[in-house]
Order: sequence, then structure tokens, then C-alpha cells
Amino acid sequence: MSHHLLLVFHLLGACIWVGGHLILSIGILPEVLKKKEPEILLNFERKYEKIGIPALLVMVITGVWMSYQFGIKWDDWFHFANPLETAISIKLGFLIVTILFALSANFLVLPKLSAKTLPLMAFHVISVTLLGVGFLLVGSFIRYGGISF
Repeated sequence: MSHHLLLVFHLLGACIWVGGHLILSIGILPEVLKKKEPEILLNFERKYEKIGIPALLVMVITGVWMSYQFGIKWDDWFHFANPLETAISIKLGFLIVTILFALSANFLVLPKLSAKTLPLMAFHVISVTLLGVGFLLVGSFIRYGGISF
């Protein structure tokens, strides 16, 4: 598959993932916290999850595929040996932290979600949103050869 087509699918996934989390963080979460109604959050999550999780999977698949096209294979990840590998490794680090937040939310927070635990869920939502924006920022450096420290 051409790099450009992979990039288009990757960016579409990013639009859905980051856009959905920005809507949740900025548009829905303040109302949820103000009204102390977890059901508003749960209703959004149920609808968004149907497109958000597939979008994340598309980004993972296309991201790994593009990494290989750039010559950055799995055994090169997290070595930070060159700017491109550094950018890819940072994005993979963000992915790992995002997955940890998702596991925490799904197994620890959401099953016990109540008005009292909403601040903890808000922390999860805001953290995943900031990670998503971080994905975008770091990804934008790949066009310019990566990130060097």
C-alpha cells in the first residue's frame, strides 16, 4: 500500500480519535461535572466507542506499517538513535500510556462510576485527550525528519 494512502487512513483515524476526545473534554465533560450526572458521559462513551476504538486500531496498524516503510522496525523502537526513530518511539510511548488509561478506566473507574468518582474519570478523559493532541504534535514532526534532542 502506498505511503500516502496509509497516511490518509492514519490521519482520518486521528481526526476521529482526537476530535472525539476534544468534544468529550471540552463539550461534554464540563456539563457532566456540573450536573454530576455520569449517565451523560456513559451515553457519549457508548456511542463514541463504536467509532473511536476502530479509529485507534486503524492508527496503530497504519502507524506501524509506515514505521516499517521508513525503515524503523520493532527492534529499533525505543532506542532514540535518530530523529525519526525518536518521534516514532514517543508516539509508541503515548500509545502505551493511552492503553494503560483505557484499561484503568474500563476495569477500575467505569464499573464504579458515580457522581463521587466523576473527578477520577475526568482525569482519565483529560489525560487521554492530551495524549491524543501529543500524538498529533509529534506526528507532525515526522514530515520534517523527526525529533532531535
